[in-house]
Amino acid sequence: MRPAATDRPTPARSSTNRRTFLKSCGAAATTAALAHRLAPAAYAAGSDIIRVGLVGCGGRGTGAAAQALNADPGVRLVAMGDTFKDRLQSSLNNLRQQAAKDRVLVDDDHQFVGFDAYKHVIDAVDVVLLATPPHFRPQHLRYAVEQGKHAFVEKPVAVDGPGVRKMFDIVELARQKKLTIVSGLCWRYHYGMRATFEQIHSGTIGEITAMQCSYNTRGLWVRKRQPEWSDMEWQIRNWLYFTWLSGDHIVEQHVHSLDKTLWAMQDQPPVRCSGTGGRQVRTAPEYGHIYDHFAIVYEYPNGMKIFSRCRQQNGCAVDVSDHVFGTKGRVDVFRHTIYDWKGNVIWKYRGSKNNMYQTEHDELFAAIRKGETINNGDYMTKSTLMAIMGRMAAYTGQNITWEQALNSQQDLSPPEYDWIDLPVPPVAMPGITPFV
Repeated sequence: MRPAATDRPTPARSSTNRRTFLKSCGAAATTAALAHRLAPAAYAAGSDIIRVGLVGCGGRGTGAAAQALNADPGVRLVAMGDTFKDRLQSSLNNLRQQAAKDRVLVDDDHQFVGFDAYKHVIDAVDVVLLATPPHFRPQHLRYAVEQGKHAFVEKPVAVDGPGVRKMFDIVELARQKKLTIVSGLCWRYHYGMRATFEQIHSGTIGEITAMQCSYNTRGLWVRKRQPEWSDMEWQIRNWLYFTWLSGDHIVEQHVHSLDKTLWAMQDQPPVRCSGTGGRQVRTAPEYGHIYDHFAIVYEYPNGMKIFSRCRQQNGCAVDVSDHVFGTKGRVDVFRHTIYDWKGNVIWKYRGSKNNMYQTEHDELFAAIRKGETINNGDYMTKSTLMAIMGRMAAYTGQNITWEQALNSQQDLSPPEYDWIDLPVPPVAMPGITPFV
């Protein structure tokens, strides 16, 4: 269901992105005993099969499946689901070219297509990889948790207030059931980032006084509408450009930047935000109705502010960076370097490097083997809401509080999930578009 968007953030700063990983990944298969139900204690010896399913067969989902196969020799990919048969087949063909192809065991009876494909995949597996457009995330994760399945959950995890409220309930249910939920907010699995944020939390730069984050990048792909496509099919195949599917690019992409600011604040969210945005360059009908730039200021109870901006416009300078300022110094987050206020380097990460996309899956499956639990649900939902409240502020031209965004009654869901006529909403107009 999910074509690749950006293949994960800032490829220039990460040694391996998801697409290049697909070209180089490999893992040795080992003989394993078949286990039809996932009992964590039974995996302590690391010798039993773990059945994995993929829901959402675009570039991001395909990469996640490859990484799951690489994470544990007992993993078997046994089921796949997507809204579109061509997307599923392309993904499956890709995975069958990888070094772990002998563990790609998706037969014809376990290739599911349609809006209900996720249920059939989840019913057939122990661990599910959820990589559809973000709108579907609460619905899919709820079913997975209700069925007692562990999950890898791509970011973001909702597109509106009702979806966020559902996600908070779902991740709490997962916690109660001791299920592992690993988020696709991949920077939290980067060794250099982890060490950098440990320094921030330990007080190396003193009290945080301000933060600045940018995700200014170029335009992304678009798929030309075909005569036989309904409105619904056209929008899902071009999901980036419709707020009900992606949340707009501040939610779909810039959430990575906002998540790092939340991380710096030890996952305590801001109390309010204000901002601006618009649609200046990317105005053609094929780009739906989303904006192409945002600038949002988030505020904390003590007055500390986060200055956030993001842009998707061709021909413009690229700036994907994060900076944290404190009473004793400042952090260049992507350089993993801390300076005092005279410009002297007082700390720099010099440890080992890792592929954060692979580490997400390594730690997920290691936890299952050990009978331990990882639950990234709280921060992945809060970061999503930070992005949504920023969009709300820009779309309406109003100051939006955390509580307002959380309790918003605006449900962006379509009237039904079928190949229906679905008019494109008007472009949001600040001062005219209401907060709901």
